[in-house]
Amino acid sequence: MTVTPADHRYLQVARTLRKEIVDGVYPVGSQLPTEQQLCERFEVSRYTVREALRRLRDDNLVASRPRAGTLVVPRPEASSYAQDVMSINDLLAFASGAQLTIESNAMVVVDELLAERTGLSVGSEWLAVRGYRADGTAAPVCTTEYYINRAFAAVGRLLQRHSGPIFPLIEDLFGVSIVEVRQEISAIAVSRELADALHVDVGTAALEMQRTYMTSDGEVAQVTVNTHPSSRYRHSMTMRRVKGQAGR
Repeated sequence: MTVTPADHRYLQVARTLRKEIVDGVYPVGSQLPTEQQLCERFEVSRYTVREALRRLRDDNLVASRPRAGTLVVPRPEASSYAQDVMSINDLLAFASGAQLTIESNAMVVVDELLAERTGLSVGSEWLAVRGYRADGTAAPVCTTEYYINRAFAAVGRLLQRHSGPIFPLIEDLFGVSIVEVRQEISAIAVSRELADALHVDVGTAALEMQRTYMTSDGEVAQVTVNTHPSSRYRHSMTMRRVKGQAGR
């Protein structure tokens, strides 16, 4: 295992074990090696192994039980995601309700313009999946751009007949968990290219929604950019005053 300054050793141990679990080296119901055995295998401290196992528990891949060791467990259904600042379930519901049509699927190198739009690093390589979502009406609901981490680019093989959200495929294929989604909404004027795709006039007001999907390792799994004509999208939320915060 190669250690880089930007990567902690326990994350590397977690990734190796995660891949072995997903590949069936350790099937559901089996027991992982003991902490001592893992320490010897990876030549790391017990603290490093415990941090790696904690990551696997965060991904709902294993459970640690007193005197029973660490067992590989079935992954829960998507409905088990906790709702916090925003609901990841809401993203699943939206993406499942509007069918995705993919128009292109290829690796791209991030240039300055794309970096400015997505926050990705200039020169990094990502799987770019572009298309639109429709709900059965004549005009698309939105155009959609996915930029998928190169480490998870193999998911592209599964997209030919796929119309739902992509991040659950990444979770299932690689054994990671999306634990946080950061969303930014911007007002834009529709470009000529987007106008043709969305069936609207150039310069029409639109909402550009950028979402960054983070794994439990703190890694960006994918960035999506959805562009909605203003007449076809409404964003609403309810805010409540927290008890004891009145007047602040």
